[in-house]
Amino acid sequence: MKVLLLGATGLLGHNVLLRLMAGRHQVVALVRRADGIWIPQGGWETVVGSPLDYEVLRKAAEGCDAIVNCAGCTDMALLRYEDYLPVNRELCRLMVSVMDELGISVLVHTSTVDTVNGVRSFYADSKREGEALILRAATEGRHVVVVNPGFMLGPWDVKPSSGRMLLAAYRKPLMFAPQGGKAFVHVGDVAQAIVNALTRGENGVRYIAVDSHACLSIKELYEMQSKVCGYRQKVLLAPNWFLLTVGKVGDMLRWMGMKTQVSTCNIRQLLVKESYDNSRAESDLNMPRTSIGVAIKEFYEWRKNS
Repeated sequence: MKVLLLGATGLLGHNVLLRLMAGRHQVVALVRRADGIWIPQGGWETVVGSPLDYEVLRKAAEGCDAIVNCAGCTDMALLRYEDYLPVNRELCRLMVSVMDELGISVLVHTSTVDTVNGVRSFYADSKREGEALILRAATEGRHVVVVNPGFMLGPWDVKPSSGRMLLAAYRKPLMFAPQGGKAFVHVGDVAQAIVNALTRGENGVRYIAVDSHACLSIKELYEMQSKVCGYRQKVLLAPNWFLLTVGKVGDMLRWMGMKTQVSTCNIRQLLVKESYDNSRAESDLNMPRTSIGVAIKEFYEWRKNS
């Protein structure tokens, strides 16, 4: 297929681009900056511009058979719900309009597992709205699939994004962790599921893309990291009351207009251990399963060599 890829400069986008190329798809990457993609080899077409500009998006999609959307606003420090809507909701509306105008029938949209588990946050709620727009476009004759990843770890984490959780504890002799956890997953497994979804899966269906065997507490993740990376570390659980107090301080700072990821809402998410069943993604999308230990190792190997 000839595929328009959105969000190619992020952790997931880089991994999806690599797998699209490995699958011999033609790729058009719509990026805001020409130097945003770190992959050294070429072989894809780059269009520079904003995906929120309808004319730019339409022009980039001309001649494409499918759209893969990995774009998302994930910054937990943003102060207003409206700050998340352009990328997480309005881009979805624009993609559907482009599909209608150009007759594109295949769309694979990346959302988040947070829309499945009932989490209420600016990020989750905005992604939920975008998801609803995408699913309404799953009409007869189309192939529209939504992939809901968990907490992705692995190589090509340019910023870094989710890798900051790993770096926060790296080689520290003593680390405090919240009592909750995340549904972790190797980013490469999610990327392969997304590429497979171009031709697999059911129209109008959401697929949870996690490693069901890696629904770990943060403490367990840090203990795994110390083992994989070969250092000793003592991980203690931080009291809930202390973390919630810190969250209230963050709430006050945000009320004063200061950007911070610390808030009661974000802290509460770290106090719950998540658990999901990804069997449908494994069966319908042929999603692979790579251990989180490998994801951690590849994250640091990539940082060392990049």
